[in-house]
Amino acid sequence: MSNAELNELKRKYVANGAASPATAFADHAENAEVWDADGNRFIDFAGGIGVLNIGHRHPKVVAAVKAQLDKVMHTCQTVMPYEGYVRVAEKLSHLVPVRGHAKVMLANSGAEALENAVKIARAATGRANVICFDGGYHGRTFFTMAMNGKVAPYQTDFGPMPGTVFRAPYPVDYHGVSEDEALRGLMMALKTDAGPSNTAAIILEPVLGEGGFYPAPASFLKKIRDICDEHGILMIIDEVQSGFGRTGKMFAIEHSGVEPDIMTMAKSMADGMPISAVVGTDTIMDASGPNSLGGTYTGSPTACAAALAVMEVFEKENVLEKSQALGDKLAKHFNQWQARYESVANVRHMGAMAAFELVADKTTRAPNAELASALCKKAREEGLILLSCGMYGNTIRFLMPITIEDDVLNEGLDIIESCLESLV
Repeated sequence: MSNAELNELKRKYVANGAASPATAFADHAENAEVWDADGNRFIDFAGGIGVLNIGHRHPKVVAAVKAQLDKVMHTCQTVMPYEGYVRVAEKLSHLVPVRGHAKVMLANSGAEALENAVKIARAATGRANVICFDGGYHGRTFFTMAMNGKVAPYQTDFGPMPGTVFRAPYPVDYHGVSEDEALRGLMMALKTDAGPSNTAAIILEPVLGEGGFYPAPASFLKKIRDICDEHGILMIIDEVQSGFGRTGKMFAIEHSGVEPDIMTMAKSMADGMPISAVVGTDTIMDASGPNSLGGTYTGSPTACAAALAVMEVFEKENVLEKSQALGDKLAKHFNQWQARYESVANVRHMGAMAAFELVADKTTRAPNAELASALCKKAREEGLILLSCGMYGNTIRFLMPITIEDDVLNEGLDIIESCLESLV
C-alpha cells in the first residue's frame, strides 16, 4: 500500500492520541536507513527513540529471533520457564552496577520496568513515597505519568494522578538550576512533603532523556547516594534511554562510579523487540512474595533471544568504543555550528548521547521551540529523521544507531547544516 492509502486508514481507524503525525510509513530498514511505502529513503537520527543503538535489523539479532521462532514463541515464563529468561537474567546480573549480588525481573516496556521498580522498593522498605525530578520521563502508565517531570502531553487529558509522588529540581546549570539548588530542593522535599521515614525511593535518570539530554553531575549522583544511605531510602536509576551503550559505557551511571540499589532498562536492550528489565540487589528484589512480579508476555522467548544477541554484539563488535568515537564526531560538528550560528547553543554529549539547544540568542538563552520544530520538519522533508525534546521543546537530540556508517552520518549532518543555513 502507498503512503496515501495508509494515511487514509490511519485517519479512519487509529485513535488521534495514538496516531503519528508523520505521513511516511516505514516499509523496510537497514542499520541507519529507512525506506517508506513509496520507496523514499530516510536517514534515521532517531533510532526509534533510542531503541536501535546497534541499528535496524542487526544480522545477529535477526538470526537469533528467527532461530527462536523455530523453537518456542510463548509459554508464559511463570507457567513454564525457558532458558532465554534465566540466561538474560544471568547476563544482566553481571553487567549492571548495582550493589552486591544482583537479581533480575523482566517486563515488556520501560514504563512497566519503572512500575515494578516502585513496587519492589515499596515491598523492600515498607514505605510509600517516591521522589522524582523535574524534566524526568518514566512512562505513560498512571504511576509513571505521575512520576514524569513534565505535564504536557503525558498527563494533560487524564485526570488526577496517583499520590505519594513528589518532585525535586534536576541540576541544569544552563537553565539556572545549580547542583546546590537541586540538592536544596531535594532536602526541602524530604522535609516538607516526603518525610524520609515514609519515602521508599529516589528515582532519576543519570542523563535526562525526554527532558533534554542533560547529564547529572557525578557529584550530584554521589550526594543522592549518601542521602539514600543516611535515611534508608532506595536509589533507583532509570537507564531506559541512556543504557546499552548510548553514553560510551554500557550504562550512564558508570561514569559516576555510583552503585544504585535498583536499575531499570529497556529500549536498546533488544534492538527493537519489546523487553525491559528491573535489576537490583538480591535482598531487595526478593522482598515481595511469590507470583507478585511478572505478566503474560514478560521476558518473551523471542525478546530474550534478541537481548542475548544484543549483548553478544556488545562483547564482540566494540560498540562502546564506537559510541565514544561517534560522540566525538558529533561534538566536532556541534562546536562548529555553535561558533557559526547565534541560535545554536549549549552543545553537549556523553558518548553518543548528544544534543544542542536552539535559542533566540546566546545572551538571553531564551529557548526557541519554534525553530527546533522547523528544523525537524525541514530535515524530514530533506530525508532525515530528527527529534527535538526538552522541558522547553528547544533541544535537538541525536539517537542515530551507534553503528551508523560514516558516509551516512556525514550525509545526515550535511542535511542539518543546510537546514540551519536556511532557517537561522
